[in-house]
Amino acid sequence: MSKPIEDYGLIGNMLSCALVARDGSIDWLCMPRFDSDACFAALLGGPENGFWRIAPVDPNAKVSRRYRPGTMILETTFETAEGVVTLIDFMPLASDEEHVDVVRLIRGDRGRVSMKCEFVLRFGYGSTVPWVQQADFGLRAVAGPDAVELHASVPLVNEDLHTTAIFTVDAGTTVPFTLAWHPSHRSEERSMDPQRQLEKTDQWWREWSGRCRFGKEEPHPWREAVTRSLITLKALTFAPTGGMVAAATTSLPEQIGGERNWDYRYCWIRDATLTLYALLISGYRDEAREWREWMLRAAAGHPAQLQIMYGLAGERRLTEAELPWLAGYENSRPVRIGNGAYSQLQIDVFGEMLDALHVARKFQLQPSHEAWNFQKVLLEDLKKQWRLPDQGIWEIRGPPRHFTHSKLMAWVAFDRGVRAVEDFGLDGPAESWKAEREEIRAEILSRGWSEEKRTFVQHFDGPELDASLLLVPLTGFLPPDDPRVTGTIEAIRRELVEDGLVLRYRPERTPDGVAGREGTFLVCSFWLADALTMAGRVEEATELFERLLSLRNDLGLLAEQYDPRSGRQLGNFPQAFSHVGIVNTAHNLISAEGPAEQRADRAKPTDGPPRDKAPQPVRTNRRQNPPA
Repeated sequence: MSKPIEDYGLIGNMLSCALVARDGSIDWLCMPRFDSDACFAALLGGPENGFWRIAPVDPNAKVSRRYRPGTMILETTFETAEGVVTLIDFMPLASDEEHVDVVRLIRGDRGRVSMKCEFVLRFGYGSTVPWVQQADFGLRAVAGPDAVELHASVPLVNEDLHTTAIFTVDAGTTVPFTLAWHPSHRSEERSMDPQRQLEKTDQWWREWSGRCRFGKEEPHPWREAVTRSLITLKALTFAPTGGMVAAATTSLPEQIGGERNWDYRYCWIRDATLTLYALLISGYRDEAREWREWMLRAAAGHPAQLQIMYGLAGERRLTEAELPWLAGYENSRPVRIGNGAYSQLQIDVFGEMLDALHVARKFQLQPSHEAWNFQKVLLEDLKKQWRLPDQGIWEIRGPPRHFTHSKLMAWVAFDRGVRAVEDFGLDGPAESWKAEREEIRAEILSRGWSEEKRTFVQHFDGPELDASLLLVPLTGFLPPDDPRVTGTIEAIRRELVEDGLVLRYRPERTPDGVAGREGTFLVCSFWLADALTMAGRVEEATELFERLLSLRNDLGLLAEQYDPRSGRQLGNFPQAFSHVGIVNTAHNLISAEGPAEQRADRAKPTDGPPRDKAPQPVRTNRRQNPPA
């Protein structure tokens, strides 16, 4: 039986990651990269699809867990009648992409506890049984391109394609296990010092998280939540390229038992701007620069081929396929790998690209002449495309429409082009871009606004609402006190809110090509909090933010969605965009110059003392657009 999504914790090393359940079982692990085939896939199937559990023999052990403060090191404590042990799980930082390890240390804290290790390795997303050989250090397993070594200090027993070990742990002792992946064509045995790896990993994470600016000068009760979110974002970053995956998993359902199951182990351009603000305003310039550089490399090429998402190194072909041998999380089928949305036309991605690069200019992340030339070409192509219907921000698999949010982001693209010329002195046809900007603006205010409902609507000339409309003030299109903005906020609160949380839209009213419904989309609730904050309704925004924080699991992690009816997290986990929401909304609530005000160009960009002695961010002199 599947475990609740919120029962899992994340460990990772900026190459890959694993999900560890409260019962000590690793049920999801892809090696050597986030998007590699899983070798433990019980999360989406059953034990026969691979898992690695270490836990007391006593099934009634009491469980508590935590991350070591400021780190991605997970500690699960088991208390039994015999005594107490702590399982310490982490992934050491790797020097290259061909050596990825998972280390598990069982530390005796009190008494003498009987333990059991169960190890079922299945490459190919749970389908491939490897060839296993005993070794003096434990075992070797090989299948196709993959090879692993399981280093253990206790005897292992292999029977019926299942490896087990029964052992005891005394107070004051530690029993180590290490799973080490390498390419199968390289035969090697690595020397392991798990305790030393633990010390190095602990030190690195503490130093990194210690740079978080939020609540550093004046302690704040939200500092832990913000820091944990930033650590999660760092753990979801692919270090060799700087790309950040949207989530650690594929096919965790948006509706239990439904078909809304997607692969999120890729990097989305539309996440770029808000991610940059979360990193920059929290003091992480290097990570922001690496994310910006990944984006420029991935998108480089003919503008007509701009995609909404790419692979970790900028791969473009993300072919979607189904894995019929996996039963799916709580029988939610199909299980998908790859993501067919990569080939969709989503016009908003132009705006996200231009906006993200505008942010980089404001914060002086080493501007590039070639990057500006690329942006000018993108804007020329957008002149041809912005009038087309598209699939929209939510990647609708139904008929294309003229989504209001897509047009809004097309406006953003031309607006940022104009501002690059006027505020930063770059060369470009600003008058032509202004004309496009004003034409888009007029279209939105005419066809994207419902006079009858007193709200912006999901698509032109339609009656339905969409949470993406909350971004109207956040992008600077209209000021937050404009009646059209306040009307939209109230309409969304009236029609898209369930139990205080925001739905993206209502699928039963907006056919999207997929059956079923879904939970509330967490980042949309953060957008509502941001819009309320900008409108001066800080008390309401704070109450909503605190509610959102209460939905995190005991380790501070959030999935993509939440189901108020069942009180469960839904969708892929942990979700980078949800944690970006925590970081940015926290900053918005405590500062008059938070990311929302900065993005709308109503505040000076601030990122604290730059670690690389870069020049201070530039404040532009452009004023807010007046209401039409």
